[in-house]
Amino acid sequence: MNGEFALRLPEWIKTKGFSGIHDIKQILRSYRVSTVCEEARCPNIGECYSRPVATFMILGSKCTRNCGFCSVESSRPELLDPEEPERVALAAKEMGLKYVVITSVTRDDLPDGGAGHFAQTVYAVRRHIKDAKVEVLTPDFKGDLGAIIAVMDSRPDVYGHNVETVPRLYHVVRPQADYIRSLSVLRYAKKISSGTNTKSGLMLGLGETLKEVIDVLRELNDAGCDFVTIGQYLRPSKKNLPVVEYIKPDMFEKLRLIAIDMDFKYVASSPLVRSSMNAEEMYRAVGKQNV
Repeated sequence: MNGEFALRLPEWIKTKGFSGIHDIKQILRSYRVSTVCEEARCPNIGECYSRPVATFMILGSKCTRNCGFCSVESSRPELLDPEEPERVALAAKEMGLKYVVITSVTRDDLPDGGAGHFAQTVYAVRRHIKDAKVEVLTPDFKGDLGAIIAVMDSRPDVYGHNVETVPRLYHVVRPQADYIRSLSVLRYAKKISSGTNTKSGLMLGLGETLKEVIDVLRELNDAGCDFVTIGQYLRPSKKNLPVVEYIKPDMFEKLRLIAIDMDFKYVASSPLVRSSMNAEEMYRAVGKQNV
């Protein structure tokens, strides 16, 4: 999948404008909550905010890690805000959400990596929104099984953790992470609750090969991962890693069919797919299949 460096954004990557974004931003500002949509400069923010959906980002806005692909600020993190779970729940309620996605920065400075805060946020959402479905997208918690148990005890409907890229590129893309550890997080979550759907995501265009991607899909499947998302890496700022290659849509479709053959419950694979995009549709689609 290696190719010439693409200087121009291809036509299939470009997004269009959407209305209603300002209203959602006002709600988020009024409750003083962050979303990964804004902090990570997601290209789909217009589409998601207009629906409206959003992925809430908890544990502050500063990350203790410095991944090459991510635009979230890396610096000394803020003190935990005990009122944040409640504010996230209230913001989600005002937005009219019935499916709430919660992610976070990585907090290696905290003894539990912020797992308890994740759980409190899930509980708060369920208190305020009747019959809410909740998806969490967690950091690796340094592989701490106790932290994963703490999050799973809050009974999320989907437990997500992204491997992001192939093992060979971890030292550049995720220098403070470990591929085997990330697989272990997914494996632990499934072991703790076999009935909870697990989910992971991959970015393409960082210099990986087709074989490497297929190997990762196979290992995710072996780890019990139920849902997988595959999207194009887009450079959020000049400080981040450059795009090595823009992968064509037909390659994403090829990988989707390969992953389906591996028996994943659901596969989303196209250039603008992101791990939390259309999360509710993915969950509902699998639920209908199981009826």
